[in-house]
Amino acid sequence: MVVGRYNDNSAARGVVGTDSATVALSGGRGGGGGGDRKAKLQGVVLGCTTAHAGQGFEASAGVLSLGYSNISFASRAASRFGGRFSYCLVDHLAPRNATSYLTFGAGPDAASSSAPAPGSRTPLLLDARVRPFYAVAVDSVSVDGVALDIPAEVWDVGSNGGTIIDSGTSLTVLATPAYKAVVAALSEQLAGLPRGAMDPFDYSYNWPARGDGGGDLAVPKLAVQFAGSARLEPPAKSYVIDAAPGVKCIGVQEGAWPGVSVIGNILQQEHLWEFDLNNRWLRFRQTSCTQ
Repeated sequence: MVVGRYNDNSAARGVVGTDSATVALSGGRGGGGGGDRKAKLQGVVLGCTTAHAGQGFEASAGVLSLGYSNISFASRAASRFGGRFSYCLVDHLAPRNATSYLTFGAGPDAASSSAPAPGSRTPLLLDARVRPFYAVAVDSVSVDGVALDIPAEVWDVGSNGGTIIDSGTSLTVLATPAYKAVVAALSEQLAGLPRGAMDPFDYSYNWPARGDGGGDLAVPKLAVQFAGSARLEPPAKSYVIDAAPGVKCIGVQEGAWPGVSVIGNILQQEHLWEFDLNNRWLRFRQTSCTQ
């Protein structure tokens, strides 16, 4: 019997064993061959829960482990298919018929380019201090082109900081110095809006309807500059998010300092993220995630 716990305090209890898993291969997703080909992965670690609690398991049929560890499904599958995996996450408020996708092997645009596109690649920091998470080096965060005053140690794994890319966390969590700088810059430019209240957000606003000027209201432009000239410029809906009808909130949460910051899946949405575990790089590009 084992117990697993997530950062949001979701937890599960159950039994763990190993088995083989059969996956379908698709030529369109880098697997090669026809649509009816299959591959078997040996020694896959599987768990069956006897009890669970917390938001991490609500409305979920299961959890697929994508972390950097010897027992994760991602590591097992990626090692079989070239050491790479990628995913693309649709808008979290998209219609139910819009689906995200996950690929093991070369990414869907690999045929058109043997190397990552310029400006979209940053090193993966597969540091033992943050495993099984995938860390990246953040150089700066800017709002409307102005770099924010955030101490460099906030982004430094060696100084008990750092940043991870986590598909299993919804909201982006920033260590206190980064959080305060980001929300101050965003909220300053949204100060003319009436404040609302919506858990778990600290900054929520009663947003005017499109006919009342809401469609013309400019949201400050947030950008994250990574090492290697890679720059994430998410759409406004990924960080000033729809929390309820007529209410938008700054979709970041404050994390502990010292502590690691987390780029969550809402900030990652509508981008293709490709992880190369062999060569230790991450690349990304904006896309609608249509297959």
